[in-house]
Amino acid sequence: EKRSMGMGIASAAGSFGQFAMLPGTLGLISWLGWSSALLVLGVMVALILPLVGMLKDTPSVSTGVELTLGEALREACSHSGFWLLALGFFVCGFQVVFIGVHLPAYLVDQHLPAKVGTTVLALIGLFNIFGTYTAGWLGGRMSKPRLLTALYLLRAVVIVLFISIPLSQTTAYLFGVAMGLLWLSTVPLTNGTVATLFGVRNLSMLGGIVFLFHQLGAFLGGWLGGLVYDRTGSYDLIWQVSVLLSLLAAALNWPVRERPVAR
Repeated sequence: EKRSMGMGIASAAGSFGQFAMLPGTLGLISWLGWSSALLVLGVMVALILPLVGMLKDTPSVSTGVELTLGEALREACSHSGFWLLALGFFVCGFQVVFIGVHLPAYLVDQHLPAKVGTTVLALIGLFNIFGTYTAGWLGGRMSKPRLLTALYLLRAVVIVLFISIPLSQTTAYLFGVAMGLLWLSTVPLTNGTVATLFGVRNLSMLGGIVFLFHQLGAFLGGWLGGLVYDRTGSYDLIWQVSVLLSLLAAALNWPVRERPVAR
């Protein structure tokens, strides 16, 4: 019953890493250059690997009817809610990578200091800690698909306000705070819904497929943002696309029914 909160806590921990590492990474790049800084970060990641052996791989409770991977995959693929969640998560990936990759350049293009972009991304990471935890907590008490609909609608509102109001350092920082609260709040809610629908036995596979859609959107958001800017000299079109995609994702998540499949 506390599954979505657990996922929210895990996502919040990752967000703290984003908040904590951005200033240090910027310092490493200034000191060593980007290639050496990347090597240092790679070594830091390698130091985490021994912790994998401490993870528990045996569920503490029964997972119910056990399906083979093939049976679980066929079951999920025949369920409309699975595809609606995956397509909505595609939009999440598009938005977060477009913003994460191109927002600093957009702010510089609007004549703000380069450090503003770094600060905004750090604010996103900081406030995402609260956003993901709160989303996980709410997911244990309210309909997760309805919460996802609300999150995507709020993203649309935040982006519209950001591109409509005259830009300054203050409005950029406020955007970082607001978007941070919504940033990866979709993760515990999306994965929690998948777990509710299909159980946790094959969650790593089914969650991985849904996350694949997130990463496909991430690729498109990063690539298309650069392509459109190179062709038009502006990010305006991609901001508008992000708003439309938010509305689409909200509509996709609305009809999902949070009920376990009948077996």
